[in-house]
Amino acid sequence: MAATNINRVVLTGNLTRDPELRSTPSGTAVCGLRVACNTRRKDASGQWVDKPNYFDVTVWGAQGENCAQYLSKGRPVAIDGRLEWREWEAKDGSGKRQSVDIIADSVQFLGSREGGEDNGSRFTPQSDVPADTADFQPAAAGGAASDDDIPF
Repeated sequence: MAATNINRVVLTGNLTRDPELRSTPSGTAVCGLRVACNTRRKDASGQWVDKPNYFDVTVWGAQGENCAQYLSKGRPVAIDGRLEWREWEAKDGSGKRQSVDIIADSVQFLGSREGGEDNGSRFTPQSDVPADTADFQPAAAGGAASDDDIPF
């Protein structure tokens, strides 16, 4: 059986700057994002600290236009894409340069805008904890299930 190549990247993080929208000569939209993702690790004293990692993300077409229109610095996003290695000659003639970028297949906007369009880059985190628990009834105490109640 032949081995298959897998080139997948899935990450969540926050934008470190506003999206940068450009167009190719043929008119295709290209949006550049910079995403910060924290990794936790122990420092020399044994304390847990966050270490930020920064990634350049390219979003093509209509999805890139949407990113430029609706995203701003600080907004949390989820990226699904692939890695792409590129190489070029430095403009100052000092040699070759190279980088590994993420080409996004999909970008999910996380969080929500606070107060509508007027607040620009201000967002509030969303919680999956219900605000009002009055609709939930506590489980009855002492009602142990028998083996006949288990469906498997």
